[in-house]
Amino acid sequence: ATETELISGGSDKQLILWEWNGTGTWNNQLVKSVPLKGHTEAVCAVDAVYQSDESDSPLLVASAASDSTVRIWSRQGGSEVKCIQILQFGNGFVMDVSLSFLPGSNVPILACGGDDCKINLFIQQDGQFQRTLILPGHEDWIRSVEWAVCGEDLFLVSCAQDCLIRIWKVCTKLKQLPENENCSIRLKENVFTVKDTLTTYAVTLESVLAGHENWVYAVHWQPSFFKDGSLQQPMRILSASMDKTVIIWAPDEQSGVWLEQASVRVGEVGGNTLGFFDCQFSPDGSMIVAHAFHGALHLWKQAVLNKKEWTPEVVISGHFNSVEDVKWDPQGEFIISVGSDQTTRLFAPWKRKHETEVTWHEIARPQIHGYDMRCLAMIGRFQFVSGADEKVLRVFCAPKNFVQNFSNITGIPIEKLHYHLSSDLPEGAVVPALGLSNKAVFEGDMALQPAEDEETFNTISNQYPEINFQPLILTEPPPEDHLLQNTLWPEIQKLYGHGYEIVCVACNNSNTIIASACKASKKEHAAIILWSTTSWKKLQSLSFHNLTVTQLAFSPNDELLLAVSRDRNWSLWKKQDSSESGPVFSCCAYTNKTTALHSRIIWSCDWTPDSKYFITGSRDKKVIIWGQCDLPETSEGNMLDLVKPCSTVLDAGDSVTAVSVSRVLTPSGRYIIAIGLECGMISLHTWKQSGQEAASADWDKCVEMDNSQSHALAVKRLCWRPQEGRAGHDDRNSSEWLQLASCGADHCVKIFNVNRSAF
Repeated sequence: ATETELISGGSDKQLILWEWNGTGTWNNQLVKSVPLKGHTEAVCAVDAVYQSDESDSPLLVASAASDSTVRIWSRQGGSEVKCIQILQFGNGFVMDVSLSFLPGSNVPILACGGDDCKINLFIQQDGQFQRTLILPGHEDWIRSVEWAVCGEDLFLVSCAQDCLIRIWKVCTKLKQLPENENCSIRLKENVFTVKDTLTTYAVTLESVLAGHENWVYAVHWQPSFFKDGSLQQPMRILSASMDKTVIIWAPDEQSGVWLEQASVRVGEVGGNTLGFFDCQFSPDGSMIVAHAFHGALHLWKQAVLNKKEWTPEVVISGHFNSVEDVKWDPQGEFIISVGSDQTTRLFAPWKRKHETEVTWHEIARPQIHGYDMRCLAMIGRFQFVSGADEKVLRVFCAPKNFVQNFSNITGIPIEKLHYHLSSDLPEGAVVPALGLSNKAVFEGDMALQPAEDEETFNTISNQYPEINFQPLILTEPPPEDHLLQNTLWPEIQKLYGHGYEIVCVACNNSNTIIASACKASKKEHAAIILWSTTSWKKLQSLSFHNLTVTQLAFSPNDELLLAVSRDRNWSLWKKQDSSESGPVFSCCAYTNKTTALHSRIIWSCDWTPDSKYFITGSRDKKVIIWGQCDLPETSEGNMLDLVKPCSTVLDAGDSVTAVSVSRVLTPSGRYIIAIGLECGMISLHTWKQSGQEAASADWDKCVEMDNSQSHALAVKRLCWRPQEGRAGHDDRNSSEWLQLASCGADHCVKIFNVNRSAF
């Protein structure tokens, strides 16, 4: 039978029954979703079974939630799904539920495992589930239970925080045989009888599996499959644990004793990781997937020749919390993003050899931090500065190992990267124990590992070696454990000067000056600090705003710096004659209480490519274009009068959280503007000044992304790809196609291909 229905439960306190009508794909409008509401807290487990093999077979669903209840739902024929029973568990919590049918019958049986360390078995009689048996044995919270039908018998596997896995067998009990005096030791049987069929069943403990060293969070049977017209259930179990291992268990062919068949361990990664939360076999059992505490997916494939060998495979990855900022590299060949998951991630296109298909993957994790990340700015090609919920800005530079692997994965020859691979460059980086700074690792450092036969555990420090970086030559995107351990970039500088957490940072186009700002509730803390990228010294402090500066942007010609703030104003700073230490900026235009057009926080700003106009977007739903900034000043200080609103106020319909202007104009010379909203929608507009007076007709809305393309939560940043980037990533002509990167609070980074003909 084709699988056309899926059921899910979430922290929104509801279940959703998804139904695919068989003629489209899962992610388009051909999927029907039916919400099942009733639980009063987050749903933590759900299971469902069809009660016969017919097409409109009755559906039975069990769901457990944090409201200490298990709800039973039923759908008869084509009618709606109704809650038919609520099982109360007092003050206890049920962690997992599993539904099946008693051997040789169509009587449903429900297993519930929870925080009372016991498995509760319920049998449905007269349309109601009744607690029939309690299976003790586990000594800590039960995390997972799952049924499997094998021939005439029914097996239940359970795992718990006592690090153990238990396998139980349910079978029909034949008429009582007379007790034999010489009978050997027998397993204790738990017996129960079903009223409807008057059949007696016995439950015995089949095996206890001890192999994990920490809580076992999930355990699953390999899925059953049809062979020669009958359903086959492979006797293989997969378990995932907090000890960072996934183990495959199977009974020994000779003795029948359950043994560890294969153990897949994730490399000894630093203290930033916890173990696995869940795992699953692929339908044919040749691949296994697991997901870790930090939201990362891990995929392994069984080797063709050696069946006991499992190798890591390329799998999708990304942020597991809000993505706060995203930037293209100056050549447009990769993007870097930072997020509240305390990581900085680098995504690039993977060019497979002899194949035209190009897909984007995470190929490095330059920074794994201890604070939520907030912002970043590229300083040239392989250098960036990032800000987090701390007072310090940190500057990172790409190591040799990254540049070599970047070249291998993207197919760009190293010579074209214009990166001088000198011998004094670091190979990679490590984070020292309890540290926050990525420390450079050089070739010589890796050779200093102590010999195996030396007495190395005389000191605590030798038991925990600092250098766990291994330079690997990659030709495909790295797996998660490699990303965590071997793709960090060395930190080359810290910039001290702010009094509170960093909010925004920008670098000018000639890569000589960095501007940054931090959280502020007073004017003295809202100052913008300028830094030199050659000496890394503080050049200037620009004081104007009264509250947090939310975004900074240098004009493309580097003559002007724009700042927008929570105080609902913007300020414009003009580069004056340079002093000995570097250029000096002075305030040349601004809005204040009388001239401000925005009535709420200004979240975002950007420049047009010719440095004539800049754009601001605010929580008040307004987008405004200001200018002109390139007019000659008739007398000193006159620029304040020259910079005025050049457009009518565009009502975006929701709070504007991100704006970005493309570096390429439409064929008719109009500016292309991307606007991101708090609801997650992204729209593309064009604008061109038609006369002396601003007119609403100057605006033209061209594209509005639909729900499947937009973000599910607020758009945090938009960034157009620099057009000097080469056109080799895909077969699209670079002059015809533009690319827009976006990031959002829904944990996603997206890249949109936009055809210029759409304008």
